[in-house]
Amino acid sequence: MTDGLDWRLWGIVLLCGAATYIWRALAVFVGGRVSPESEAFRLFSCIAYAMVAGLISRMVILPEGLLAEAPLSFRLIGVGAAVAVFFGLKRNLAAGVIAGVAVFALLIGFAGPPM
Repeated sequence: MTDGLDWRLWGIVLLCGAATYIWRALAVFVGGRVSPESEAFRLFSCIAYAMVAGLISRMVILPEGLLAEAPLSFRLIGVGAAVAVFFGLKRNLAAGVIAGVAVFALLIGFAGPPM
């Protein structure tokens, strides 16, 4: 009976992967035709930034799980570090997110696990 369950779970994983990679393939196909200076590219960049900002705001203001046990000050310091690195490195989103996570992890590491 568990064999059927395993195959169904693998089927779900494969379908989710296919759905993700279909959009990525479409983005590669269309992305080669969109100029980085075009209005469409700027629109997609703004949407990407807004999504990241929204997700990070949600995690800072309304955290769930273990993150909710971390002090708000640690979360805000992490966000501050992320914003500083983001603008300091000429709007490098990846570097900003990595810096924010690293600062937050260091604060938690030195202060000990949340209680």
